[in-house]
Amino acid sequence: MKRIAAQLIACGTLVCITSSAWSAAAPADPTANYPSRPIRFIAPFVAGGPSDFLSRLLASKLTEAWGQQVVVDNRGSAGGIVGFELGAKAPPDGYTLTMAASSGLTVNPAVYIKLPYDPVKDFEPITQITSGSALLVVHPSVPAKTMPEFIALAKAKPGTINFGATGTSNLLASEMLNHMAGIKLIAVNYKGTGQAITALLSNEVQMFFINMLIGVPQIKAGKVRALGITSAKRHPNFPEIPAVAETVPGFSQVTWHSVIVPAKTPAPILNKLNAELVRIIKSPDVRERFAAQGLDAVGSSREELRAQIALEIKQYADIVKQIGFKPQ
Repeated sequence: MKRIAAQLIACGTLVCITSSAWSAAAPADPTANYPSRPIRFIAPFVAGGPSDFLSRLLASKLTEAWGQQVVVDNRGSAGGIVGFELGAKAPPDGYTLTMAASSGLTVNPAVYIKLPYDPVKDFEPITQITSGSALLVVHPSVPAKTMPEFIALAKAKPGTINFGATGTSNLLASEMLNHMAGIKLIAVNYKGTGQAITALLSNEVQMFFINMLIGVPQIKAGKVRALGITSAKRHPNFPEIPAVAETVPGFSQVTWHSVIVPAKTPAPILNKLNAELVRIIKSPDVRERFAAQGLDAVGSSREELRAQIALEIKQYADIVKQIGFKPQ
């Protein structure tokens, strides 16, 4: 009996030692080694637009910081809906990020009767990247040189001016302008900003609400003419461009981009993503690159972004009702 007892004690001691060794070797947090493999970064719009640019910039910075490849996956179709749906249905493990234009989170719910994703329930917000305005630009052949002249031209020739529509954000901006200015501009749909710009340069469409990130180089090159900016006031970097609201009182639309991940992603991963992305966004070189294109770097907390999404969902629902836009 003494021998058996001694063996049991020895075995128990061995188990304790082995258990202690395992506890010491295993990380307390199973997400502590994140990321340990490549990350997919979904850009829900085609290459050449602001979502693509921002995705590639942040992907490069994250790859550099973490030593794991972050690969941009362009899934542009249906105003970004395809990419958002793909992001919502990805495993909630932090290895699929989605570049979210504000339109996909706050405008789409107001203009589509049914979406294959819920912007609140299906995603966890990480951080807002930028905030910026769009520019109302026209083809150089358009005789209007100012916003008042453009409105007068549109009133004199209703239904003869086409505008590029690449998603719900600029579509809604154009419809808001139609309603508030009492004009009739005609929508021509395109898969992405790049295609719409090509159409504008070839005079297939005569007007386009374009993101400043993409629009400023076109304006500087003299390829398009800027008549107005969608912010309530003029932008300090481009004071020569008047606000559309100076001609159409009350008109205002600010767009932004953010990073989101699937719902139920573990909190440690959410926090690590937020901390790293905020650091990148607020770094001097990134802020300078944004500012040069008329964009403000934000780098918000997760809670701030969540509140922003909830607020704008309600605001755009109200706007759609006010202008009489029929959800599709």
